Amino acid sequence: MAAKKYSDEELKQRLTPLQYRVTQKEGTEPPFDNAYWNEHREGLYVDIVSGEPLFTSKDKFDSGTGWPSFTKPIAADRVVEQTDTGFGMVRTEVRSKEAGSHLGHVFSDGPRDKGGLRYCINSAALRFIPVEELEKAGYGAYLPLFGKQAQAAPAVQIATLAGGCFWGMEDLLRKQPGVINTEVGYTGGSVPNATYRNHEGHAEAVRIEFDPTKTSFAALLRFFFRMHDPTTLNRQGNDIGTSYRSAIFYHDEEQKRIAEQVKAEVDASGKWKRPIVTEVVPAGPWWRAEEYHQDYLVKNPGGYTCHWVRD
Repeated sequence: MAAKKYSDEELKQRLTPLQYRVTQKEGTEPPFDNAYWNEHREGLYVDIVSGEPLFTSKDKFDSGTGWPSFTKPIAADRVVEQTDTGFGMVRTEVRSKEAGSHLGHVFSDGPRDKGGLRYCINSAALRFIPVEELEKAGYGAYLPLFGKQAQAAPAVQIATLAGGCFWGMEDLLRKQPGVINTEVGYTGGSVPNATYRNHEGHAEAVRIEFDPTKTSFAALLRFFFRMHDPTTLNRQGNDIGTSYRSAIFYHDEEQKRIAEQVKAEVDASGKWKRPIVTEVVPAGPWWRAEEYHQDYLVKNPGGYTCHWVRD
C-alpha cells in the first residue's frame, strides 16, 4: 500500500463522507447512482485527494456495470495494484500511487482489442476536469492528449509564501537558484490598501518571481519548510500573531496540488516533531509593503531575523 501522506483530520474536513469512506476505508459507492458512470465528455480524471491525474476519457468505456470503467490508467506508474481478499474472494485492488487512495479494482474482462482490462473505479475517488477547463485548473500540459495545443509555460512564475517576519523570509528566498525577484507585502486578509500599521487579518508574506526552467514551485516549497518552523501556529520565533502565520497562497490548482503534496511529504518525514500547521489557501489581493521593508536585510546587514536554514 502506498504511504499515507494525509492526516485523517485533514481529509475529513475536505472530503465528503462518501469520498472519505471510499478512498480511506475501501468503501464502494452504489452502481448507476454516482457522478461519472454515465459521463461522456472529454477530459481528465484526477485523484480527489491529491489531484494526481489518473485516467482520461480517451480510455473510458461503457462496461454496463454502473461504475466508471477504463481500459488503462493515464500512466502505469500512477496506480498501485495489490491483492484484496475481502468478502471471501480474491481481487486486485487499485490505489493511487501519490496519495494511496482506494480507487476500485481491476478485472480481466475488459475490451480485448484494448488490452483486456477493466479498471472499475469509484466516482467518489475522482474529480473530473472537462477538456475546456484543463488550462484554468492547472492541467494544461495534458491538452495534447485531446488533440489540443498546450499553452507555453510562462517565462516567469509566481509563488506567494508566508512564514513569519518577511524581512528574514525575503533575505533567504531571494538567494535561491532560479529566483528572479522578490517583494514583501501583505495578503490573506480583508483590509484594503494594507500597511504595516493597518493590516489586520493579513499575513506578512513574500511574493517570489522565479524561472521555471531553473527551479520549481516544489523546490521552493521544500526550501520554505526548512527555513521556518511550520509547526508553530501564528508564531515564528518571538513574533506572535496571525501576521506571522505559516501559509502557502496558491495561484492555480496545480500549485494547490503541489503544495498539499509537499506539505504532506514533509509532515510524514518526521523532520518536524509536531504537526505542520501551514495553511494552503488561494492567493488573493496583494498589497506591497512600504519601501523600507523591501530588501530590509540588504539595506540593514545584521538586522533582525528569526529565520535560518535547517538541515
